[in-house]
Amino acid sequence: MKSLLIVSFCLASPLLHADPLPSWNDNAPKKAIIDFVQRVTTAGSPDYVTPAERIATFDNDGCLWCEQPMYFQAFFAFDSIKRMAPQHPEWKDQEPFASVLKGDMKAALAGGEKALVGMLMATHSGMTTEEFENSVTDWLATAKHPKTGKPFTEMVYQPMLELLAYLRANDFKTFIVSGGGIEFMRPWTEKVYGIPPEQVVGSSGGLKYELRDGMPVIVKTPELNHNDDKEGKPVGIQRHIGRRPIAAFGNSDGDFQMLEWTTSGKGARFGLIIHHTDAEREYAYDRESHIGKLDKGLDEAPKRGWTIVSMKDDWRTIFPEK
Repeated sequence: MKSLLIVSFCLASPLLHADPLPSWNDNAPKKAIIDFVQRVTTAGSPDYVTPAERIATFDNDGCLWCEQPMYFQAFFAFDSIKRMAPQHPEWKDQEPFASVLKGDMKAALAGGEKALVGMLMATHSGMTTEEFENSVTDWLATAKHPKTGKPFTEMVYQPMLELLAYLRANDFKTFIVSGGGIEFMRPWTEKVYGIPPEQVVGSSGGLKYELRDGMPVIVKTPELNHNDDKEGKPVGIQRHIGRRPIAAFGNSDGDFQMLEWTTSGKGARFGLIIHHTDAEREYAYDRESHIGKLDKGLDEAPKRGWTIVSMKDDWRTIFPEK
């Protein structure tokens, strides 16, 4: 029996000490993450946090998946506009539709994610939520990233997939809190990230209940109810989650208020910013970028004790390997 116990322990030991974040280099950010998780999950620790309060929030664009050369939701919106243009001749003279049809994507996105959500509402208002979900799913099944040729759902960050799994293995509940459209993300986040639709917070348009052919449906209407960016992120967290997170992860100044709100609470807190520094394996951008601008966050992170991750230096792998 004693020999059997020794053999069993030896077989189990590698599993007990398996690296939870194998795509992360053994640098300061990885150590900070593991240290934080150990402190808040170890019973008797002065920083112990009960499982019910282990809430972690993640931005999506540029944090969980790539956001260059433009938001992936923008590709979806632009493809929808081009497909529907024959039924809307007035779009030739209306912005931002005119810029989309001319191929001037920079001008079309000048209004940021708010303008993008507005385009989606204009092109998809009147659809039922089920019809919209199907349109997103169908588009993702065939759409490819213009640089890599990969499906957009394969442009996710392997280190962040590992981080999500590591947190959930330690009884964290993981949420997406994104400026992107909530109805755009919900159809696929569970399959790609393991985050179910009820744990997705995002910008939202109007909805109404009605009967169509005697059947109850929820219909999209053309107004913006909530812009889940910048100051809107803590508001979205309060509305949808009802608990202040103890950990928040982002990559741009649009995430600043979410990290500020999270890390200003009592007890152990963790804030992390992904800095896009790898032009060879992904993209390099920060202060001057029109997508995912990171300026204030870079300056404030060291003062506030937030961890900055350099993609180039801290990640062994960027995208999942097939």
